[in-house]
Amino acid sequence: HTARLSSLVAYDDSDSETETGKTEVPNTSSRQTSHPNSSVNRVQYFAPGGLGTKSTYEMQPTENTDSFGTSTVCEDPPEHYAQNNDTDLTSPYCRRPYSGHTALHMSYNYEQTSSSSTNSGNGVSQKRIHKDSTTAIKGIRPYIPKRLRQENSSVPKKESDQRDSSDCDVKLGISGEQTSSKISELIKPYLGSKYKLTEVPKSLIFYMSKHSGPVNEIQWCPVREQSHMLLSASMDKTIKVWDAVDTGCCLKTYSCHSCAVRAACWSSCGRRILSGGFDSMLHLTDVETGKQIFSSKNEFRISALKFHPTESNIFICGGFSPEVKAWDIRTSKVMELLRVYKAAVQQTLDILFLPEGREFLTSTDAVSRDSADRTIIAWDFQSAAKISNQIFHERYTCPSLTLHPKESMFVAQTNGNYMALFSAQRPYRINKKKRYEGHKVEGFAVGCEFSPDGTLLVTGSSDGKVFFYNYHTARIIRTLSAHKEACVSAIFHPVLPSLLATCDWAGEIKIWQ
Repeated sequence: HTARLSSLVAYDDSDSETETGKTEVPNTSSRQTSHPNSSVNRVQYFAPGGLGTKSTYEMQPTENTDSFGTSTVCEDPPEHYAQNNDTDLTSPYCRRPYSGHTALHMSYNYEQTSSSSTNSGNGVSQKRIHKDSTTAIKGIRPYIPKRLRQENSSVPKKESDQRDSSDCDVKLGISGEQTSSKISELIKPYLGSKYKLTEVPKSLIFYMSKHSGPVNEIQWCPVREQSHMLLSASMDKTIKVWDAVDTGCCLKTYSCHSCAVRAACWSSCGRRILSGGFDSMLHLTDVETGKQIFSSKNEFRISALKFHPTESNIFICGGFSPEVKAWDIRTSKVMELLRVYKAAVQQTLDILFLPEGREFLTSTDAVSRDSADRTIIAWDFQSAAKISNQIFHERYTCPSLTLHPKESMFVAQTNGNYMALFSAQRPYRINKKKRYEGHKVEGFAVGCEFSPDGTLLVTGSSDGKVFFYNYHTARIIRTLSAHKEACVSAIFHPVLPSLLATCDWAGEIKIWQ
């Protein structure tokens, strides 16, 4: 009986041994990184020691392309570089992220019974433990026995995928350590202290013009230690991540959309980017690898996206539709539709969560000839019920909304070339004594935002200027001639005082201090 059993086992092993010749050899072409030749550019900048002294450095742009089609770009430094006398903001060298691929090392143990291997000739099968060496030759997949392959195939992998997608646990490679794990030396002194008083920026630090189409949105990374990264979404179908504090270089370029990218935002952990565009696609992209954690086709073109302030796995999207949808991304590669908010409108222009996330506001294009009810609608997040649609009664649409960082107030940008102030508590009354006017909107989706200390209100303008208003007096403090085309966004840095990023309809991004 023992001899018969050992012969059956030996036959099973011999069957698995014959499959070694059928082991697939993976295509290694996708692992190779390309290094295109590029000419050496000479960049002049003003040395920090004196404004009259110029230094010349040789810069060589490089580009690395990973297996997911995402290019890691360290482009030339900004075309125009300015420096304050009292602030040493950056070094002229553009750091090149290293995008090396590490070979996959596999080690396993398996037990094999053999009829030819006996102990002292008594016919007892002996177990042989085999260990592969941890060094793997590139392009060769190590042999795995048939039994082990069958056991691994029977283990469900869905739970691990769900855990990885919900916890935002992404292992950073060598290039990731330089991209997101790096903490800027300029940000470190401010991490342990409170935000100081905001001053109006005056001088240009970086000028970045790598987008070939209008820039729709820019946003600083919400993680304070990684807030040197700036996200930009453009009509040229791309999303870019910049080092906007140290070098002004483009770190990553994502080309996952087939049409213009209208909205993009960071996740709360700073490791993922949620984007939506005119191709009706929703993408959640890993910052380091460029891999789409999930992609979903929507029924309408997307123009607004917002993450829930306390539930990091929930977001709301709206666009060219009467519906606004709330999604949950806890499940791997599948989004769960939580609820739908319906209104008698044609398009959602912007979404704003109120404090604690129990309520949120949507601005729409519902404007009639006599009144503008439903221009701003307040919703209960849990029940999807309308709280109020009688908030703003003037006949102007509101392309953007922003919340005050300290007080229970919010501001609505209007196409009447002014910003209106509202209470963030029911019944959301408008403050008729304050009106921030002087800039121009003229149909552009011009954004507005408060400074982190809440003392300044900044907005772009269709004439390319940036306007700084005193929040308490509603007076214009300063006007900055920033761009030649319409300036659609201006945002303050969350950590560094008085650092401002602006973008325009020509595809340019500028950093001011």
